[in-house]
Amino acid sequence: MVTTIKKGAGLRNIQRALKNIEQPKKGLKSSKHCGVLKIRKDALKIQKNLRNEW
Repeated sequence: MVTTIKKGAGLRNIQRALKNIEQPKKGLKSSKHCGVLKIRKDALKIQKNLRNEW
């Protein structure tokens, strides 16, 4: 997004323009997914096997 501030703009106009730019960050709550997968093998062994398939 591009915001144009003209040379003679007042402080209120600049603050209003900057306020319109700010958007809340959307994040991922990884704690929600922690422990969801139930695996019987060691995760490192699974990873090595997947990489060796290439």
